[in-house]
Amino acid sequence: MHTEIIVAAHAIQQAVAPVFLLTGVGAFLSVLSSRLGRVIDRFRSIEGETHAGEKKILVQRARWIHWSISLCTICALFVCIVIAALFIGSELGRDPSGTVSLFFVAAMLTLTFALLCFLREISLATGIIRLR
Repeated sequence: MHTEIIVAAHAIQQAVAPVFLLTGVGAFLSVLSSRLGRVIDRFRSIEGETHAGEKKILVQRARWIHWSISLCTICALFVCIVIAALFIGSELGRDPSGTVSLFFVAAMLTLTFALLCFLREISLATGIIRLR
């Protein structure tokens, strides 16, 4: 009984860092969703007018935000798999380090690409300022 508690406590300790990463990705998803909403609102507000250049940029921004949101969601899924693998490995008494490493690296890569997409969207957003 005592050994099982120690094993469970150790699994929880190992899962804390990925949970913090998951929280950060969730916060980033909230920012991205907000930005997408603002782009959509702006597009709707100029829909009947002839702002072809701005509309084109808004469509591009929405596309980049969409990619960023998709990649962040995939990252979050990979982090969830890491957490599950840690607990399952602990419960089965197996070493999940190969699975954990693979999915953690995949999570970091998808997060990196999500941040690059976000950076591109920011670049387009600040480019509109120069247009006006």
